[in-house]
Amino acid sequence: MGGKYFEELAVGDVFKHEPGRTITETDNLLFTALTLNPQPLHLDAEFAGKTEFGQRLVNSIFTLGLTVGLSVSDTTLGTTLGNLGFEKVEFPKPVFIGDTLYAETEVVAKRESRSRPQWGIVTFEHRARNQRGETAMCCRRAAMMQRREVPVRTKSRSRGKAGSAGR
Repeated sequence: MGGKYFEELAVGDVFKHEPGRTITETDNLLFTALTLNPQPLHLDAEFAGKTEFGQRLVNSIFTLGLTVGLSVSDTTLGTTLGNLGFEKVEFPKPVFIGDTLYAETEVVAKRESRSRPQWGIVTFEHRARNQRGETAMCCRRAAMMQRREVPVRTKSRSRGKAGSAGR
């Protein structure tokens, strides 16, 4: 299991995920079709060629999913219950067919779960850079992470009515 337990992650940890991944026309076409997204910017070379980009754009949700996917083996493989949410998802540069993306992840926050002592909540910042070193995607993801050791929490219990202690 390659994932990290809650206790093994510290704020400021940075993971550079290898290898990178070159995005193919098939990746973009299949993902766009599977998600029922008919946007011609992703599918129609003639249409996209007349835009300011001059070519088809890779579906941004594919870019998000690929970046998070590249992080799994180093961070959460087998040690997460699931994602609690994503925020601050940004795509500052377009991604094109043939681009190679490289991912890195930084631990930006962590805390114990208030309702589930066997889990901790870690906020990761994922970043994707293309072969030119330009940031193509950045997001924050909160994940519920397994703890190596479950802390013992005691609850104070009422022992009955006043004056009945010791009976």
